[in-house]
Amino acid sequence: MQERQGLIIYIHQLKHAKSLRKYGHVHYISRKLKYVVIYCNRSEIDSTINKIQRLPFVKDVVESFRPFLKTEFENAKPDKAKEYDYKVGL
Repeated sequence: MQERQGLIIYIHQLKHAKSLRKYGHVHYISRKLKYVVIYCNRSEIDSTINKIQRLPFVKDVVESFRPFLKTEFENAKPDKAKEYDYKVGL
């Protein structure tokens, strides 16, 4: 399975959003704030960012930091009400 990372691409006009499909999987397009979220392979992330930044309709490209964040929480205490529901078998 390939490791993937998200890129947030701010654009000037929304009509160019479809042309970003060739750089990765388009996940979300914000019409109000004019940005596109795409996912691409982490091994090719640097070359993809350079290619996208050269495009004339792109304002800015920001990498997602999600792969670098710790997603396992140590002191997560379960809610007492949910704990009771699981014991009952609901």
